[in-house]
Amino acid sequence: MTPEQPKRGTPADDAPDESGARAALIGRLFREHNEALIRFLMARLRSYQDAREVAQEAYVRLLSLDEPGAVSYLRAFLFKTAANLAVDRKRREATHERVAELPLFHEFADARTPERRVADAQTLQRLHRLIDALPPKCRQAFVLNEFHGRDFASIADEMKISERMVRKYVVRALLHCRSQLDIDAREADE
Repeated sequence: MTPEQPKRGTPADDAPDESGARAALIGRLFREHNEALIRFLMARLRSYQDAREVAQEAYVRLLSLDEPGAVSYLRAFLFKTAANLAVDRKRREATHERVAELPLFHEFADARTPERRVADAQTLQRLHRLIDALPPKCRQAFVLNEFHGRDFASIADEMKISERMVRKYVVRALLHCRSQLDIDAREADE
């Protein structure tokens, strides 16, 4: 036996490389079922990018299984996991959309007493300062959506980011502005 040849027959050499076998199994599952999984998820999410992200997360969960089991079990587990992740994503998006639809600016448009108009003008100035203080990408997405009426897809194309990220930026800006205005209102009442 030469030094380059491994010694055969030892218990360590006979033990299967479980992580390598699991990765090979997941790789096979990916090759055989990924297109079907993406189509399955697109039917639920209506976005190719979201479908790919959810599929990737499902594969990560599959890789983290302690007992990977048979291929048929893995396929079922993969699709069920992906379906659950898609439902979670849709729920999060619905929540974000409800927040995004809050009439943040509409409440300041009413013409009231002169005192109220001055208070509204001060609030709008505060709102402009809050928007200016946002991180650049967050501010850009928010302004394009709220002031220019652009949809998430066109903003995503312009900014070279995903629609999901645009949604996150807009919701983050809305929540930031709303919470700061609420704090200001509470402080004014005290």
